[in-house]
Amino acid sequence: MNHLSHLLYLFFIFTPILLHGEERITLNARSMTYVLQADKLASSRNEAVKRLASSGRDLIVLDYAYNTDINGLWTSDEIESIRKGKFGRKVVAYISIGEAEDYRPYWQSHWDTNQDGQPDKGAPSFLNTLNSDWEGNYKVRYWHRSWQNIILKYVDEIKNQGFDGIYLDIVDAFEFYEYDAKNNKWVDNRINPATGNTYRQDMIAWVRKIALHARKTKPHFLIIPQNAAQLLTEPEYVNSIDSIGIEDLFTTGNKKQKQDHIEGMIRFLKNIQRVRKPVFLIEYGKKKVVREYSSKSAKSNDMFLLLTNRNLSILGIAVSED
Repeated sequence: MNHLSHLLYLFFIFTPILLHGEERITLNARSMTYVLQADKLASSRNEAVKRLASSGRDLIVLDYAYNTDINGLWTSDEIESIRKGKFGRKVVAYISIGEAEDYRPYWQSHWDTNQDGQPDKGAPSFLNTLNSDWEGNYKVRYWHRSWQNIILKYVDEIKNQGFDGIYLDIVDAFEFYEYDAKNNKWVDNRINPATGNTYRQDMIAWVRKIALHARKTKPHFLIIPQNAAQLLTEPEYVNSIDSIGIEDLFTTGNKKQKQDHIEGMIRFLKNIQRVRKPVFLIEYGKKKVVREYSSKSAKSNDMFLLLTNRNLSILGIAVSED
């Protein structure tokens, strides 16, 4: 990188952006890593910290804990060591806001004692059925205040650890509720009878609530949702977030996505690119030809690509690092 390019890079990292009267610092990271199983990244915890610190990535997404041990939470010193590995780096914590995970501290065993995937009689009203595609994950009624209170407490813990922000997963939980089983069809902007809003509006309100809560004490706390690009048509949502991560945009495994899927997604993503907020792509293809296609497609659309594994246990390849 020449001197001029370096100056421009620093300028865009710290350029304020004004949207609807709210000034926020633009996140203009160009590379990321996404590691949710840091205990598989290296032979020891200290080595994992060193590998993350020396990774060269601008944005690092981690689970809030190194592992599930009682002392597994990342310490503030560890997070700072990782952050200091590169000037301007941001370290954010993964959090699922649209599903409950039975391996998290908030989970109570009596919610599904027999583990049949159906909430037991004493389970909270927000809990729905097991996600059959992901062991230990349960759908939730994310508009319920009791669920939101659990997650907001979780966000506070993450803030206190010293993370720069949060990476929100299962933001697309509204899709589960948009399926009309009776008529066997999907209904965009389906109304939630419990609130009178659409399920999408309820998710936007939920993300905005998280952002407002987190930024009361940390005004520049980053909010980065994963997937749910449909919500980018709403300016208030775009204004609340700092970036977005998208899985499987150009490929699904070792296959190319259908062109209509790609074009539709890109139209949604233009809404966040117009305000200079970065789009990160996470793709899982293993074949060389598929990875080359992902790389070429990402670059031609001004998006930043991470090629990694589904287990999210490696640093992966950040195509934009060059």
